[in-house]
Amino acid sequence: MQKLPTSPSVPSRRDLLAGLGLAAATPLLLGVTPSPALRDRSSRPPAPGGRTALLRGASLVLTMDPAIGTGPLGAVANADVLMRNGTIAAVGTALRTPPDAWVLEASGKLVMPGFVDTHNHLWQAVIRGGCTDRDLFGWFQGCTDPQRGRLTPAAVHSFVRLAALDAVQSGVTTLVDWVDIFSYDLIESYVRALADTGVRFTYAMFPPAPDAVLVRKVKKELVDPVPLGSFQVATHAARAVQDHNRAHWAVAQDLGVMLNSHVLERPEQRADDPIGVLTDIGALGPRLLINHAIHLTDAEIAAVAEHDVRAAHCPLSNMRLASGIMRLSELGRRGVKVGLGLDGGTNDSSDFHALMKTAIGLQRASTTEVEVFPQVTDVLRMATLGGAEVLGLADRVGSLTPGKQADLVVIDPAALNFAPRFDWVGQIVFNGRPENIDAVFVDGRALKLGGRLVDVDTERVVREAEAAATRLRAAG
Repeated sequence: MQKLPTSPSVPSRRDLLAGLGLAAATPLLLGVTPSPALRDRSSRPPAPGGRTALLRGASLVLTMDPAIGTGPLGAVANADVLMRNGTIAAVGTALRTPPDAWVLEASGKLVMPGFVDTHNHLWQAVIRGGCTDRDLFGWFQGCTDPQRGRLTPAAVHSFVRLAALDAVQSGVTTLVDWVDIFSYDLIESYVRALADTGVRFTYAMFPPAPDAVLVRKVKKELVDPVPLGSFQVATHAARAVQDHNRAHWAVAQDLGVMLNSHVLERPEQRADDPIGVLTDIGALGPRLLINHAIHLTDAEIAAVAEHDVRAAHCPLSNMRLASGIMRLSELGRRGVKVGLGLDGGTNDSSDFHALMKTAIGLQRASTTEVEVFPQVTDVLRMATLGGAEVLGLADRVGSLTPGKQADLVVIDPAALNFAPRFDWVGQIVFNGRPENIDAVFVDGRALKLGGRLVDVDTERVVREAEAAATRLRAAG
């Protein structure tokens, strides 16, 4: 558990905020010249007022909607996907090409919803690869706590932008960032960096209770103006800070948002009784998201299932920190909604394929049963529609159902690590890597095309993050 901070002073809002609501719209299709990996067959991209794009002739589309295609993943072979004004307009074979459409040939490729990352700490990119010989508490002491105290708005922007773009290029279209940074100018820089990437995000703010004024200010002035942004209240459930937890839950209810808590990541946290605390304050329910939840008892699993509590599974981070293995198979049997999370600095990369593969592998290793939950179809659903369900966003994202937001990825299997074709669905999980993500669309806008981020100078992003990290180390 991290120490609860004292309440910070709140600087006045800066004039720069006026442009925040427009930030998510910057990575448009305009002016993009994709590489031959995803060929543009129209004379020009669509005009801003009529954003229409047709992915034509994909060899396989996984819609995650059984009503559209076959099997639990709603598979459709040799299909087109039509996006119009930020939403999925149609999925099917030989769709009519609208006259204003930007047509992208997707033959030989796979199309599916983008990945939903249900738990992250993007600012921790500054300590990637750090404290590799320490458990959770040692990592807090040696890596996160010293660096957090040295952050500046410019450094925050550099690290968050770096990590968010890494997630986008890896196929993440929606993410939740659990943030325990309190100075208003740092929060403003954090949100602006998220908005500038064009990713759909939830800012889960851990407030220094009982400062509900700051929480409302951040939501209203920083997050709400961003079209792709949403908000949660974050907490650390524990008996020692139960009054803080109660205050966090109260403000979450008042704002109509989810409460997001770390729970039983390490066995030592059993003394905190987090599930008991969350029960006592009345938070158990579908508007509670618990992260890690590794050391739940049978009774606690039953309570989580009974109350439809949502959970984020972070297998790579938990493995790295020797925290343990989530009882995912038991949670799955009881119907608990579970999504996957990259979990910031201790995940070390944003490779969602590795995350899916590890979620399967750890359950098989711990049970020595190959039939154990999750199977490939289960983990693909967890990575997409399941994650959207966890966040209460399944009516908007997570599947390629017409009417939902056009958040999707195009996967190129014609690569040394992926080919030859045997079972493409299994290969997405067990063979896929971020470099196979050929294109990423969020809200119908291309953030990655032809294997390259759109309108992003990646060398500059890396250079600025390196410079910021160097300055922080020198400050220590």
